[in-house]
Amino acid sequence: MIRGIQCPRLLMAYICHILYAMKRTSVFLDEQLLRQAQEQAGREGKSFAQLVREAVAGYLLGSQKPATRLPSVAGQFASGCAQTADRVDELLWREPHD
Repeated sequence: MIRGIQCPRLLMAYICHILYAMKRTSVFLDEQLLRQAQEQAGREGKSFAQLVREAVAGYLLGSQKPATRLPSVAGQFASGCAQTADRVDELLWREPHD
């Protein structure tokens, strides 16, 4: 049994996924970082390889910038006008000095 997988067919599917969907690689870590990663994997109840996969995926996702980013002041103030959302086109697309 692999971490809760009891069904033989499910176990076979899991093994096939691991063998054919992933590529093996090498990572060079200093002793301290390797030890810390192994200990962290143990605390989380996962394999070292799973911890590395999740860390790389998290790093890559974190480095992607959002497609549209709002200014930091967006949503910070109330205009006091209840129909601003209904008049958004009128308010945003008029001449600036009307």
